[in-house]
Amino acid sequence: MHTHVATNHTKSEVLQLLFQLGLTSGGSFAIWRKPKSNTVEIVLNDTAEPVKVDLNLENLEPGFIVHPFADQADKKAFFIKANKYFSFDLDKPLSSDELPEWAKVQLSNQERLSPEEIREILINQTLSGKAKKTEMSEDKAHFIHLVQEGVRAIQENHLEKVVPARTKTISIPSSFSLSCTLMSMMESYPNAFINFFHLPHVGTWIGASPETLIETKGDIFTTMSLAGTQKATGDNPLKSVAWTQKEIEEQALVSRYIVSCFKKIRLREYEEHGPKTVLAGNLLHLKSDFRINMRETGFPELGSIMLGLLHPTSAVCGMPRREAHDFLQEFEGFDRSFFSGFIGPVNIQGSTSIYVNLRTASLHDNKATLYAGAGVTEDSDPEKEWEETELKCQIIGKFIQNPST
Repeated sequence: MHTHVATNHTKSEVLQLLFQLGLTSGGSFAIWRKPKSNTVEIVLNDTAEPVKVDLNLENLEPGFIVHPFADQADKKAFFIKANKYFSFDLDKPLSSDELPEWAKVQLSNQERLSPEEIREILINQTLSGKAKKTEMSEDKAHFIHLVQEGVRAIQENHLEKVVPARTKTISIPSSFSLSCTLMSMMESYPNAFINFFHLPHVGTWIGASPETLIETKGDIFTTMSLAGTQKATGDNPLKSVAWTQKEIEEQALVSRYIVSCFKKIRLREYEEHGPKTVLAGNLLHLKSDFRINMRETGFPELGSIMLGLLHPTSAVCGMPRREAHDFLQEFEGFDRSFFSGFIGPVNIQGSTSIYVNLRTASLHDNKATLYAGAGVTEDSDPEKEWEETELKCQIIGKFIQNPST
C-alpha cells in the first residue's frame, strides 16, 4: 500500500489542473478572477449540451452567464450552471488535498496533462467552434471606411457617437500554455476581470475586461461609466494625464445615460463618484461609479432591470442606442458573437458581477481572433481610431503570442 503525500502546487499548476478538469469533462466551464481580487474561481457543468436561460438574474441558480452582443431571438443567454464549483487564493500554496472531492475523483483516473497536451485538447475541442469573422472585419480599408461613414452619420445628426469594431487573427504558437497565459494576464492586469470560458460547439474565449456592467452584493447595486482612452506614459501616468474636451464629454455622455436609466424607472436615490482616471493594462480611461441601496429604494430586481436598460452600452455600441445599433448592423459587416456582449458569475458567494466582454479573444483551431472597437465622434480621425484598435488588440494578443512574459 502506498502512502499518499500531499503535494503543493504552484499557481500555474493549479490552473493547469482546472483546465484539465474542464476540458476533459466534455462540458461547459468558466475560470475567472475578479478585479482587485486574489481569488481564482471555476464553475463546471459537465453536461455536453450548453444551457440557455432567461435574464432574471435574481432567480438563477449559481453559475456563469454568457450573452452575445446582439439580442437573441429567444431573449436568452448561455449559462454555465455551477454543478461543480471551486475557488482558491492565489497568495497561498495549494496542496492536492485541498482540491474538492469532485476534482480528486475526476483526476484520480487521469494522467496529469502537460501544457502541450492541454493545448492539443483545446484545439480539438474548438475545431467545431466556427470563427465568427469575415474577410471584411480583418481589413483596414473596410474599418477606415466604417469610421468615415460613422463620422458622416454624426455630422448629419443621425448619431451622437458610434463604436465600430474589427477583428485581428493571430496564430497560437506551439509553446502556448493556457495556464501561463491566464496567470500572466492576472499578474499584469490586477484591475481587470480576467476570464476564460468554454461552451462546447459554441465558443472558447479568453479576456481581461476593464468594465463592470452591473454588480450586486447583498442590498448594494453598483455600475460604472467608463470612456475615453489614452496610452499610459511616464513614471506616474495617473498624475501626468491630461484629458481633451472630446474625451471628457464622451465619458459624461455615458454617465448621463446611466442617470437617464435611473429616471426611466423612477429611481431617485443614487450615489455618483467621479469621474476619475483609472489604469487598465497600459491604457488610461475616465470612470465614474454609481451605487444604490436596493432595499432602501425598493428595487430588489435592480440587477436584471439595469442589465436590460444598459446593454449594449454606449461604450460598445453608441448613442442614441437604437440608431447606433442599426448603423452597425448595416455597415459593420460581421457577427461580433460574444465580443461586447456580457459575461460573469451570477449568485456565487452571495454576489453577481457582470462585465462587458471587452479586451477579449476567441480561440479556434490554431488561431486566436482578437476583437476591438473604437468610439467614433464628430472629431474622429480614422487612422487614429485604427491605431486605438491595434493597441486594444495588443492587450490580449501579446499574452497569446508570448505566454511566458
